[in-house]
Amino acid sequence: MPGLYIVATPIGNIRDITLRALDILANVDILVCEDTRVTQKLLRAYDITAAKIFPYHEHNAEIIRPKLMERLRAGETIALTSDAGTPLVSDPGYKLVREAAAENIAVYAVPGASASLAALVSAGLPTDRFLFAGFLPSRRTARRQSLQEVAAIPASLIFYESARRLAESLKDMAELFGPRPAAVARELTKLYEEIRRGPLDELAAHYATAGAPKGEVVIVVGAPGKDLGEVDIDGMLREALRSMSLRDAAATVSEASGQPRRKVYARALELLKGGEVDGS
Repeated sequence: MPGLYIVATPIGNIRDITLRALDILANVDILVCEDTRVTQKLLRAYDITAAKIFPYHEHNAEIIRPKLMERLRAGETIALTSDAGTPLVSDPGYKLVREAAAENIAVYAVPGASASLAALVSAGLPTDRFLFAGFLPSRRTARRQSLQEVAAIPASLIFYESARRLAESLKDMAELFGPRPAAVARELTKLYEEIRRGPLDELAAHYATAGAPKGEVVIVVGAPGKDLGEVDIDGMLREALRSMSLRDAAATVSEASGQPRRKVYARALELLKGGEVDGS
């Protein structure tokens, strides 16, 4: 069907593309992408010969977009892809979608790979509410201001970050967010995929020592927990310790309260040593 198709492409593993996406790429009138060299590799892998392929990125969008709109008005079919993942997620393209929608030209999403969602579902953090915050500013003052703006949002936070700024950003997060649980995912779906989980302060310390990792990075940070004064941590621990081991009780109360596991574990240990509860 004529219209504008927003086609997700693989992040790393070329087999992650959907059959629907391959069918669309093989049959559109025009294919626009960030880097024609990257997209051509994908097309060659599946023996697809695109009718016409053009670059579309932040540097030429203002020039190319009117020409694409002319083609769409004429009833042609256009597919927009990114180098990797889902277009428009930290990539140019929303203005093209906005103009097409304003003129009642059909816009179709062809879902597939997304680094932000792949990191979220593998982080081991709550997924019921999340905020994609995109790339953080490169300058420290602006970065910390951006972090402060989202610090109190009751949801898991997802950030894209360059590998060379990873340690600095994690340090800022640890200072502003406290030791929230977090995960650093890099090279998702690729050969050297790695997901490192832990409190923000521990992750910051690790990458400060290990140095910048290779590849693209996604940071996922857990939602803020309640202050100890807002929940009865001691009461929850006493109840849990009646039927659980120290470790299991600390883990259960930590998850229920949003407090760091180490802090809850330390408090549980104090209660046991003080004779305030009989632990198993």
